[in-house]
Amino acid sequence: MNDRNTNGACSVSGEMETRTPRADAARNRDQLLSVATRVFMSADAEPSMRAIAREAGVGIGTLYRHFPTRESLVDAVYKDQVVRLTSGARELLDHLPPAASLRRWMDLFGDWIAAKNGMLDTLRAMIDSGQVAHAQTRTELLTAISTILDAGRTEGDLRADIAAEDIAAALIGTFTVAPRPDRKAQADRLLNLLMDGLRPVPRPS
Repeated sequence: MNDRNTNGACSVSGEMETRTPRADAARNRDQLLSVATRVFMSADAEPSMRAIAREAGVGIGTLYRHFPTRESLVDAVYKDQVVRLTSGARELLDHLPPAASLRRWMDLFGDWIAAKNGMLDTLRAMIDSGQVAHAQTRTELLTAISTILDAGRTEGDLRADIAAEDIAAALIGTFTVAPRPDRKAQADRLLNLLMDGLRPVPRPS
């Protein structure tokens, strides 16, 4: 009986030791991903891997251990931002009215565009080579917008005649003329004007 207890305790201890490094590695990876996203958003030109490591406060070897190539890091940042947009639509609707959800989603879209601008050369090469499924991403983003628009039509706080493609085009135009973070104030004003046009026009009494 004692031997079985001892072996069981060793087994549990071994499992905990295995899980802890894995959990630590996942947290470290998430932290590096967060820092890389922030650096990409604020960069005027595509930053070096060494600059990203320095901003994260780690050695370049640590960064390469989690992301062996620049392409793997760009892919991870890109996919993480897309997930935030696609899953974020439903999460926002769980806590906010549709119109407020759409306005907040526009901010998330702006963050995604800003991050893309900081890794544009690598991302373009990956799209050209087929490593990034650009068409699939576009479909997923349009579906996220449609989810919010459908909820807005049901609630009556968004117009019923707006297409997701129109929203996407308006957002791309906005963040092209007023890129974040340098012109965030102007982008916010333009987004608020866009939202004014997306709300139903009150019928005359």
